[in-house]
Amino acid sequence: MAKKGSLHPQSKHHGRYSFPPLTKANPALKQHLFVNEHGQETINFFDPEAVKELNKALLLHHYELQYWDIPNNNLCPPIPGRADHLLYLKDLLDATPAGTTEQTTVLDIGTGANCIYPLIGASLFGWHFVGSEIAKDSVEAARKNVTNNTAIARKIGIRLQKDKQSILNGIIRPDEYYHLTMCNPPFHASAKEAEAGTKRKLKNLKGKVTAKVELNFGGQSNELWYPGGEIQFVKNYIRESKAFGDQVLWFSCLISKEDNLHKLKKVLQKQEVKRFRVLDMAQGNKKSRILAWSF
Repeated sequence: MAKKGSLHPQSKHHGRYSFPPLTKANPALKQHLFVNEHGQETINFFDPEAVKELNKALLLHHYELQYWDIPNNNLCPPIPGRADHLLYLKDLLDATPAGTTEQTTVLDIGTGANCIYPLIGASLFGWHFVGSEIAKDSVEAARKNVTNNTAIARKIGIRLQKDKQSILNGIIRPDEYYHLTMCNPPFHASAKEAEAGTKRKLKNLKGKVTAKVELNFGGQSNELWYPGGEIQFVKNYIRESKAFGDQVLWFSCLISKEDNLHKLKKVLQKQEVKRFRVLDMAQGNKKSRILAWSF
């Protein structure tokens, strides 16, 4: 499990996890380590506490953070994949005239309690971020993650999206310019579909599935599902983005379902975007892609 492939060439997470420096960065990880049947030191990736402590260790060690935590009812993101997302977006900006400046500014839509993208992006590239979020408790948790990382705290702002029907409206202010907007959208179309997805993730788990384990694959409703699912969210995002075409260089969104791309390209054409890109990503057996567009 610890061996990962197909990561971005500049990823800090190639090869197996080196646990000595990780446990040094986060001593709480050590109690979750064991040697598996192959003689390799690892953790139980179905144990939410172990996964959380591993991710915390990765952030503290590789990205020199001072603090990171999330409430138990929020999603715990895999750090290598989130870092890859940012690295591919940096490639996009680097290949665009005026794409990167001394103060590259990024909007992270739905930053969540974990605030992963702003924390990694500010640490890795020095980018400035605004993170938007519709859940008040997640806003509070994200702000705590920011303020407790003093080296980058001034580079990150967190805003509450008061209108749950809007994505960009109410967040992007009239006098602001962003080089990039990014989003990892809700995947499922309903709570029922999200629950079914949780069960699929757990189907290969041996032994008794506890409520605690199910929670690890849970998350809050706004993190997991959106009426109409990923396709409807991104359609709304694209349509709303047109009004902000002069204030954003590149809009972007992670797309989990490849079948959605054909439909979304038609929406982009209808909105008369000047250009769009599809950036393919892969972490191990998982494949995803980033859809980016510009007016």
